[in-house]
Order: sequence, then C-alpha cells, then structure tokens
Amino acid sequence: MHRFYCPDIADTLVLGEEDSKHCVKVLRMGEGDTIEVVDGNGTLYTCRIMMAHPKRCAIEVLESEKQPPHWGHQIVLAIAPTKNLDRIEWLVEKCVEMGVDRIIPLRCHNSERTVLKTERLRKIMVSAMKQSLKATLPQLDEMTPIEQVIAEPFVGTRCMAYCDALLPREDRQTLPRVYKRGENVMVLIGPEGDFSPEEVQTAREADFIAVTLGESRLRTETAGMMAVACIHALDLA
Repeated sequence: MHRFYCPDIADTLVLGEEDSKHCVKVLRMGEGDTIEVVDGNGTLYTCRIMMAHPKRCAIEVLESEKQPPHWGHQIVLAIAPTKNLDRIEWLVEKCVEMGVDRIIPLRCHNSERTVLKTERLRKIMVSAMKQSLKATLPQLDEMTPIEQVIAEPFVGTRCMAYCDALLPREDRQTLPRVYKRGENVMVLIGPEGDFSPEEVQTAREADFIAVTLGESRLRTETAGMMAVACIHALDLA
C-alpha cells in the first residue's frame, strides 16, 4: 500500500500539494483507492481517497493506529556536517531508515561547513521515514554550536567519538562497552578535522564519555552511521 506524509491529516483530511500530485498524477490513484498516511508524530492512518484532485487529494480516515518508534528510547546524533553535502544527505537518509530521534548538525572549531540549509534534509528524512515504514519523523535541529549541545541537559549516556592518538589503546572505551541497552543515548561526531582539544576538554568536563568506534579511520558520515547502527545492534542482542 502506498504511504504518504501529512502532519495535519486528522484535521484537514487533505494531502499536501506535493503528495496529492504524486498520488493522483504519478501513481494514478483515484476515488475509492486505499492509501496509508503518517503524521510524523507516531500515528498511521488507513484512508480512502474521496476526491482525486492533483492539488488537494481529499481522503476519509478508515482507521488510525499508534506506531511509536520500535527502539523505545531516545537516540540523538550530534554531528558536524561534511563539506560535501551529498555525504551528510546520505547519512541522514540512512540514520532515519535505521531509527533515530534527533539529529543535531554541529558547528565546531574545525568545521568545513558552517552553514546548512535544512529544508532539503527534511524532505530526505520524510522520504526515508515513509520508505522504512515508520510513522515518526525525527527532529532535525538547525546548525548548533557544539558548546550549546554540550551544555544541554540530557538524561542518559552521552558519548564523544574522536581520535586521540595519545590515548593508549587499552584505555580507549568502545561504544558497546559504555552504552547501556535501552537507555537514552547521545553521540557527538566531529568534523573532518576532528574536535579541537578545547572542545574535547569541555565535553569531558561535562561528563561526556570519550569512545572509539574501532581502529579504522572513518569518514565523518561513516562514523555517524556506525554509531547509530551499533546502538541498534546492541538493542537487538
């Protein structure tokens, strides 16, 4: 069954113009056809098309069902956007498919990208939400200074993944070692040039746990996806 996104579908009973066009003109669906609509807040609606208009596709709600995120706790990824925009778009898509509650683009001292237009990223997130059959759209913050994120109250495990060549291998903690299954978790991933020593010190003084994601040197977007995938793998273990 085809799935569409409309945050106020319960009140308007009309798909947005973009989804209306896709439903009626692209998919050629008509009156009486059944579709699914999610509101991005955790509710899935089974609907019948009442008026197949390419700009205002009107529907009737047949059934609604709450579908909260299956992982049952908060996963927050705070990551410095890459210079190559395609890479951060790929990361956002894959993290939404796997499952994440919030993505915070970080502005760091060594950031290659200090400005980020989030409109396109939100469209990618909507598409990934629908494709992966989820009903909740993750929160996407605007570009945020790392100091602000570090100072933000958070109940759960807070980790900072970075490369510290001076730290002996036996003293490095891995994400699986510090993450407690089912607990809220926030992971900070730095830019291509990594976090500055001052940023690392500030985070550690705020009780962020320094973690490693393995012995390989990873690209920023690979590190972000690996962190989210690792959390889900541990939850499934």
